[in-house]
Amino acid sequence: MTPNTQETWIILGATSSMARAFARSVAQDGAAVLLAGRDMEDMQVFALDLALRGAILAEAHAIDMRDNTGFAPLIERAQQEEGQISVAVFTGSMPPQSEIDDNPELIHGVIRDSFTGPAEFLQMIAPEMETRGGGQVVGVGSVAGDRGRIGNYVYGAAKAGFHTYLSGFRNRLNRSGAHVLTVKPGFVDTAMTWTVDGMFLVASPENVARDIRKALRKKRNVIYTPFFWWGIMSIIRSIPEFIFKKLSV
Repeated sequence: MTPNTQETWIILGATSSMARAFARSVAQDGAAVLLAGRDMEDMQVFALDLALRGAILAEAHAIDMRDNTGFAPLIERAQQEEGQISVAVFTGSMPPQSEIDDNPELIHGVIRDSFTGPAEFLQMIAPEMETRGGGQVVGVGSVAGDRGRIGNYVYGAAKAGFHTYLSGFRNRLNRSGAHVLTVKPGFVDTAMTWTVDGMFLVASPENVARDIRKALRKKRNVIYTPFFWWGIMSIIRSIPEFIFKKLSV
């Protein structure tokens, strides 16, 4: 953040480990932070922590990606602040694929949490960002969105859709001076992955947050974090389908 320029960050999915690490980093730069999520008690305590770390404003706001009635009030609150408005999207849900196979109705929640909910919020706030002529968007997707795998293809499909949405959204906001960053994390030490078997090369939320901040400074469009996931996913994407469908990856 440049001197004398206020930035307000809306953090969607603010109780996730990655969101917390990112929020701490922008708070230390003196940004205003609007935490958005479902656990108000947890976010209110965290807001106090952010204020102590240097945030000029830290508030908690109840929001649920499956219920858009909370979207407009949050956007209206952000509009009361001066300077640029930025949004970081950390929302998502990943029930075990086996549970989805047993109960296909779970698909609706996965898609809403991981793609259509945040996309709707971004569509609603886009005109304000365009009017102000700047701001940043961090859209956290997943390496799972690069190719459908038997272990989490519904979650991967949701994130793939979000990646494509962010690409088009980046094209739109670029015309007004705003920037959109797509983040594709590999395995990260978060509540979403604690019960997943076969985890390897697990990154800390703090390292992911540092990669995001570095990418924002450099105006990167898409990053993998940690960086070596770019190579891993390049190999996975290159495997012919007739071979890939026989693999248990």
